[in-house]
Amino acid sequence: MSDVEKGAVQANPMPRSTLPPRRLGNPAPLGLFAFATTTLILSLYNVNARGISVPNVVVGMALFYGGLAQFLAGMWEFACGNTFGATAFSSYGGFWLSYATIFIPSSGIVDAFNTHPPAMFASAVGIYLMAWMTVTFLFLIASLRRSIAFIALFGFLTITFMLLGAGFFTANDHITIGGGAFGIVTALVAYYIGTADLLENDGIVVLPLGAFKARTA
Repeated sequence: MSDVEKGAVQANPMPRSTLPPRRLGNPAPLGLFAFATTTLILSLYNVNARGISVPNVVVGMALFYGGLAQFLAGMWEFACGNTFGATAFSSYGGFWLSYATIFIPSSGIVDAFNTHPPAMFASAVGIYLMAWMTVTFLFLIASLRRSIAFIALFGFLTITFMLLGAGFFTANDHITIGGGAFGIVTALVAYYIGTADLLENDGIVVLPLGAFKARTA
């Protein structure tokens, strides 16, 4: 380094200790509440709550809360160094965005099946849901050393996708209603975990999640 360069460095020092610390809030409550609320609404429709059998009202929720908000929570989890949370939130954010797109008329997805037997659309959605059951089952495996709460969340969600997919394959409303019931339970578990994370920042109330102790060498 030349004398001129050394003088420039000394005149404009930028030690790392003087840089402002990078602070990020915990994005998990946002992701969990977005997932739980959208899941709860659709699950209530699946169990025909108040006689509702058309799920299209959930499209707005799926686009902006379950989809966009949860996807953003996943991106912030990457910034926080939480690969598991980032992958899960981003994945289910993508799920809700893709699910909503199916029911948007301008997408043309439903119209593409108008010239085919109705069973073809049902089978296509069934395969779609079973693929997400597979993704969820992999998250279940990854959660086995995290906490009982996360095991319950992904366990119930795996069953939810399985029953909903089977309901489309068989056109059996009872199976779909069963999937809706498990979806409601899944949403309640997600609400619990999200509330636990939200209250943890205050340090006043601690809700147990059944976390496992870290392995020691």
